[in-house]
Amino acid sequence: MLIGKKQSVPSWEITPESVYRQRRQFLKGAVALGGLAASGQLFASSAGYDLSGEQVYPGPEWLQQALGAERTPSPYSTRESLTPYRLVTGHNNFYEFGMGKGDPKRYAQRFRTDPWRVEISGEVAKPAHYELEDLIQPHALEERIYRMRCVEGWSMVIPWIGVPLADILKRAEPTSRAKYVEFVTLMDPDQMHGQRSGFSTIDWPYREGLRIDEAMHPLTLMAVGLYDHSLPPQNGAPFRLVVPWKYGFKSIKSIVSIRLTETMPATSWNLSAPQEYGFYANVNPAVDHPRWSQATERRLPSPLFNPDIIDTQPFNGYADEVAHLYTGMDLRKWY
Repeated sequence: MLIGKKQSVPSWEITPESVYRQRRQFLKGAVALGGLAASGQLFASSAGYDLSGEQVYPGPEWLQQALGAERTPSPYSTRESLTPYRLVTGHNNFYEFGMGKGDPKRYAQRFRTDPWRVEISGEVAKPAHYELEDLIQPHALEERIYRMRCVEGWSMVIPWIGVPLADILKRAEPTSRAKYVEFVTLMDPDQMHGQRSGFSTIDWPYREGLRIDEAMHPLTLMAVGLYDHSLPPQNGAPFRLVVPWKYGFKSIKSIVSIRLTETMPATSWNLSAPQEYGFYANVNPAVDHPRWSQATERRLPSPLFNPDIIDTQPFNGYADEVAHLYTGMDLRKWY
């Protein structure tokens, strides 16, 4: 079933408009917010989500203003319970800042995310370098509450805010030779100490890729925020990919380059461990990781003595929307 058509999303997955309207009560104190922005820290109190006592990242002023605009409820959102903000922002894989789950939050807080430039190049009619503000502002930001499944076996439900990748790519006018999209993370060892670690198995900078039809799919999002606020540095600020039917490592963070290509691009984890991580990385409970089962997942929060273990769904529960992209493919071979 193609998403975007009438009744393409199961009725139980659509968040009622009244719920979204309640969430759209945004922080109005723009002057006070701008003052706090200079420190790089802010404590939320009256935004659409109750983040009382949580330290949130304000981001640049232009993004604060964009995040304060009214947003239309998205039919692409799940109604599953949200993962607490403290876990979404405190339990991360971002090896540029360390191997531990808490390392990104600990070491990324001084990461400079403004100004930020993104290059779009390759098989496009209009290659260009964009300031992130100029790239995002022509588009209305959308909130998408997506499931996120890590290849390690844990999962979350996150309210992302961003722009469909298709809208951004269309501005560059892909040519008929554009079959894939390559993404590259910032390379800056002075800020990202993990990139200068002698123990890393990754050949920096981090690279990921999608097939063009995956990139143009309505579910594929370029996120600039979560929980009504700017992306924190540990979550891939200021500009990251979100592909909810694939394992989390496909959703590359802190992107500086988007290049459309005729051939399949190399990707970091496939280069590092091709026997474990394929190009497609679709969530598939029938295909185990060589070192563990993928049949179930641990939905966070998950107490040690009472873990929240649930069955993993094909394509992370988005099969009705994306399974047709892989018709005729052997998903055990093209994992």
